[in-house]
Amino acid sequence: MKSKFIVLMVLFFATALVTGCATTGDLEKLQMQVKDLSVKVDQVQMKAEQAGKDAQAAKAAAAQSQADCTQATQACNAAATKAEQAAARAEDSAKKAEAIFMKSMKK
Repeated sequence: MKSKFIVLMVLFFATALVTGCATTGDLEKLQMQVKDLSVKVDQVQMKAEQAGKDAQAAKAAAAQSQADCTQATQACNAAATKAEQAAARAEDSAKKAEAIFMKSMKK
C-alpha cells in the first residue's frame, strides 16, 4: 500500500512539474515582447537626444537674441545722449538768439 502511494505521488509530482514548465511558444512570446520593448526604448532614446539638441539650439538662439537686445539698448542710449546734447545746444542757441534780438529791440 505504501509503495503504491509513493508511486502515485511521484507520478503526480512529475505531471505537475511537466505541466508547470513554460513551452517554447511561451518563450517565443516573451522574446517578442522583449524585442518590442527594446525597439520602444530605442525610439524614446532617439527622441530624448533630439529634444536635447533642440534645447541646445533654443538656448543658443536665446543667448544671441539677448546679445542683440543688449547691443540695441546701448545704441538707443547713445542716441538718447546725443539727442539730449543737441537739445541743450539748441536751447543755448535759442537763448543767445533771443538775447541778441532783445538787444536789437532796445536800440
